[in-house]
Amino acid sequence: MFNMKRFALICLFATMAFGVANAQNNEAKDVPENGAKIRFTELEHNYGTIQKGGNGDCEFTFYNDGNEPLILSNVKASCGCTTPSYTQKPVMPGQQGTIKVHYNTNNVGGFSKTVTVTSNAVNDGGRVVLRIKGNVKQDGAAAQPSGVQPKVQQTTRQPEPGTAKPVLKPAREDVKAVPAQAKPEVKDKQ
Repeated sequence: MFNMKRFALICLFATMAFGVANAQNNEAKDVPENGAKIRFTELEHNYGTIQKGGNGDCEFTFYNDGNEPLILSNVKASCGCTTPSYTQKPVMPGQQGTIKVHYNTNNVGGFSKTVTVTSNAVNDGGRVVLRIKGNVKQDGAAAQPSGVQPKVQQTTRQPEPGTAKPVLKPAREDVKAVPAQAKPEVKDKQ
């Protein structure tokens, strides 16, 4: 019985070792030797925290490590707030190209966007996904999550004669005051 367990354990390890070695050989065979091969210096750019309206530009550099010209056929952003521009002409073997990405920093709050690059590269299936992320904060104030309204407090001042609208004062200095909706006056019928 002891020998059967040992034999089964040895067979299990041998099968696993053979499977790992075979998988590594298959990975090497999946990428053809000839053709364009794309390699990026970075796949993600983190803007960190930037001001609203600040510089939303970044640049991704790529190289053609293959032996045929590399042609980018499509570079597409995940949404309209991100605009990519890229090297339009073929990138020769050993040369580099760039993809410039602009994020609209007028959108306040955290963001994580993708740019999908499609090419004739024989590695990575001809498709690479680049990522940009960061946090845009309001000018001179902490960024507010979208959909959150600033707190407003009502003053105890009496309304000016002839008006029934109370004046609202913002709780923070950077928020504009908004007049409250006046209630229609109802006259007593006599």
